[in-house]
Amino acid sequence: MAKPLVGILMGSESDMPVMEKAADVLKAMDIPFEMDISSAHRLPDKTAEYAKTARDRGIEVLIAGAGMAAHLAGVVASHTTLPVIGVPLKSGALSGVDALYSTVQMPPGIPVATVAIDGAKNAAYLACSILSIKYPEIASKIEEMRKNTRRNLVEKSAELRRSSV
Repeated sequence: MAKPLVGILMGSESDMPVMEKAADVLKAMDIPFEMDISSAHRLPDKTAEYAKTARDRGIEVLIAGAGMAAHLAGVVASHTTLPVIGVPLKSGALSGVDALYSTVQMPPGIPVATVAIDGAKNAAYLACSILSIKYPEIASKIEEMRKNTRRNLVEKSAELRRSSV
């Protein structure tokens, strides 16, 4: 595999089913990535070190998914100037709303782009869009994916109209 361009972090192993959806998108787009577990609270030194060294390792975009207090994306963003995309995960008594608020409410100067609760796929698509600024081949893949999506929807629409007559 080529040098990873995207780093995907999650707070615990239980986040894997959602965060694997980001990995699936990146695989489909042929974008090399790495995944790791690094809790902002339980492994703060590891999390800081990961973020601080990401650029030197060739990482260009970071995706961080966490539930509950969801400080992972913010902690990562505080230790790097790379783009960080936060994925609030559905968990706990508030079903991810607490994670959404924790991820989206960052102080000025420490931005975290935030997607929907359990929105790992869109986090990966956003990472692709960010990378497409530098890599024209990724821009082409995004265009092709969107063209295929439109074509599939037009076909499904026509099929539905035919079957409802």
